[in-house]
Amino acid sequence: MQPVQPETPASTPFKNAETLKGAILSGRDGALRIVDGDTLAIGAVKIRLHGIDAPEMSQSCSDMRGEAWDCGAWSKAVLERLAVGAIACVEKDRDRYGRSVAVCYGAKGDLNAEMVRVGAAYAYVKYSRDYIADEEAARAGGHGLWRAGSQSPSEYRAETRTALAPQVPPSNCAIKGNISGSGKLYHMPGGRWYEGTRINEASGERWFCSEDEARAAGWRKAKG
Repeated sequence: MQPVQPETPASTPFKNAETLKGAILSGRDGALRIVDGDTLAIGAVKIRLHGIDAPEMSQSCSDMRGEAWDCGAWSKAVLERLAVGAIACVEKDRDRYGRSVAVCYGAKGDLNAEMVRVGAAYAYVKYSRDYIADEEAARAGGHGLWRAGSQSPSEYRAETRTALAPQVPPSNCAIKGNISGSGKLYHMPGGRWYEGTRINEASGERWFCSEDEARAAGWRKAKG
């Protein structure tokens, strides 16, 4: 007796059976879960959408009035609306995190392309040129992220990594002179808030070589 092959739902929008060869199918291979605007999971398999880059979940963008909005959460919501019914993901590669890098297909056809077309993701030209035309169309039409100025996810990640990098004090002047809602406070190495305090010299914050120097400049010692 021949084994029974799982049926492909009638709603699966594939032009021919060739597309399904080796594909990861929602339902058959596990439940679909949307992680963010360019990542999903089918069962235990985590999938990074090939050729696109969506805003990070922690990322915010500016609208036409210059007000911030949660573009990362919005991008995820767009993918959730698009990834309905049967979804099939065809793997193209594996990334350094072990994720499957794939083109996923759903009711709208190529989900990767559709995310870029509606302005919910960028074409990730560092790795692929497949969706450049889709981004140009979204940009020209002012769709989604292109309605106002937005920072690319790669630039946002680079800035976040830089912000989190440890600051190196000049010579032996390791006391941090911070300005906050509590006024001018200096933090000593080993203090409770020392590691989490970052010095922005452009805003008037500074490093001190001694407590006497800090106090003379008008700073007071932070508690803890």
